[in-house]
Amino acid sequence: MNHQRRYVVTGSASGIGAATASILREQGARVIGCDLSDADVIADLSTPAGRRSLVDQVAKWGYVDAVLAVAGGGRTGLLETNYFGTVATLEGLRPLLTRSEAPRAVAVSSTSSLAPADERVLRACADGDEATATAVVDAEPSLRDSAYGIAKRALNGWVRRTAPTAEWAGVGIPLNAVAPGVVDTPAAAWILTDDKVRTAVEAAAPQPLGGFPGRPEWVGHLISWLASPENRFVTGQVIFADGGAEVTLLGDHQWRA
Repeated sequence: MNHQRRYVVTGSASGIGAATASILREQGARVIGCDLSDADVIADLSTPAGRRSLVDQVAKWGYVDAVLAVAGGGRTGLLETNYFGTVATLEGLRPLLTRSEAPRAVAVSSTSSLAPADERVLRACADGDEATATAVVDAEPSLRDSAYGIAKRALNGWVRRTAPTAEWAGVGIPLNAVAPGVVDTPAAAWILTDDKVRTAVEAAAPQPLGGFPGRPEWVGHLISWLASPENRFVTGQVIFADGGAEVTLLGDHQWRA
């Protein structure tokens, strides 16, 4: 590459986003950080207006080489930020990626995506119907507690459907998702600071490699490679960076005769 690569990183002010941004800067990249505060671009991805504002602000840079949609988590606006905000970021900035010599895109999912999800909400997400998706969740208290996992499951599906299309793979843009386990970030503080919750979560999704919780930079290094020019052949994948939680829970059943 004959220019300094430009990376858009949402959720850049803390957690995995901050760790990834730091790794990229150490590699010599120009990082355009996006967050609710303490960032180059200030935007709220839980709202349509905030999503449009993010795209408009980033567009002032003219082109970008990679979009890393890391922003998420939280206890409110879970579908709005984790699914609709992420998809809007990637779709809205895709035209800028087409100007790069080696464009890349990565979304951050979660091992929470492995939990059962309400089919009505998943269908509404796939249809781009934010009003219906949020209305179903808001109407049922049990779904509010699982909205984060539903949003990430819907995101996995979007990545799988979208990555091989003409608009992405067809113009040379690898699109992948990284699904972390429990990582020591501000977004996970509600898990890590409550002993009962921490014990329950660790028992439900053990992380035999690396321990519980993981470190944000461990996930950041994977994201940075997927977003690098060296990634020439990986697309449409949901890669679990979770210390072995996914394989512990699901085993090898998908590969059995």
